[in-house]
Amino acid sequence: MKTDRTIKDNFLVAMVRGNAGIIVVLLLIGALLSALSPVFLTADNLISVLRQISNNMDLALGMTLVMILGGIDLSVGSIVAMCGTLTVGFIVTNGLPIWLSIALGLGAGTLCGFMNGFVVSRFKVPAFIVTLSMMNIAKGVAYVYSGGRSTRIMDEGFTAIGQGYLGFVPLPVVYMIALIAAFIVLLNKTRFGTYIYAIGGNRESARLSGVPIKKVELVVFTVTGLLAAFAGLVLCSRMFSGQPSVGQGYELDAIAACVLGGVSMAGGVGSIGGTVFGVMVIGVISNGLNLMNVSSYWQLIAKGIIILVAVLIDTQKGRGGMLKLARAAKKR
Repeated sequence: MKTDRTIKDNFLVAMVRGNAGIIVVLLLIGALLSALSPVFLTADNLISVLRQISNNMDLALGMTLVMILGGIDLSVGSIVAMCGTLTVGFIVTNGLPIWLSIALGLGAGTLCGFMNGFVVSRFKVPAFIVTLSMMNIAKGVAYVYSGGRSTRIMDEGFTAIGQGYLGFVPLPVVYMIALIAAFIVLLNKTRFGTYIYAIGGNRESARLSGVPIKKVELVVFTVTGLLAAFAGLVLCSRMFSGQPSVGQGYELDAIAACVLGGVSMAGGVGSIGGTVFGVMVIGVISNGLNLMNVSSYWQLIAKGIIILVAVLIDTQKGRGGMLKLARAAKKR
């Protein structure tokens, strides 16, 4: 019988082998940036990188589930803005207790995710359309509630959520590590994770096998909304303010990280480990460009190219799989 240590070692080896390509890319980028900037490999900068990627990681974890399921969620960026704006507004403007404001903010994001999942699962409307609609709704709620203005908050009990430390590790990084561990277990060690892969791989076969497709879709989108709300809470705590204008393009960063990490846009393929490395690649590139004082406009171009390359790679993988299936069918 294998010991827990052996199982853990085998899992780590499998994760590294499964993501060898993107790990090599990450190491090459790191080596290049360390040569171009002596600041890159300092402890302070590396911790800063981890803090910076934590927000995208929270969103990308939920997006991984949605994409493996065969869908997409374009509303997460707007949910980040809405929940951050509402939470701060409830505390500062409405005078509600911090715990109640946080609960209401997280609840609002969870409700948005639930509505996405409900419409997708019950009415079979494409997730792209449903979440595009929710993107505008959530963004509109943030602007209507705040009047288009940011709200400043200096309450130490609230700002500690995003600004605090556990030892020398920033709390956003602690949250990120805990969520990564939880989602690895969810996808690899639970029946629910098996259901997600089954639906994304072959929806009809999953239905015939008795997989509760509607319930799984509902839960996945609800969890994604909750993660976006949590990311909004931590972000507004870090910024000392609730801003309705934040979150623009966050959904694209999350999608790009997933695709870079090997999550197929056709569904059924992907892993949390791959997404983690995908987020790290995007975060390291952004940090390196900042260290070299590259304009934010050029950074947008760089991200666009990354997304395009990632989608092209994903498309070619899909074509390769189809060719293999066609050849196998001919041999039969």
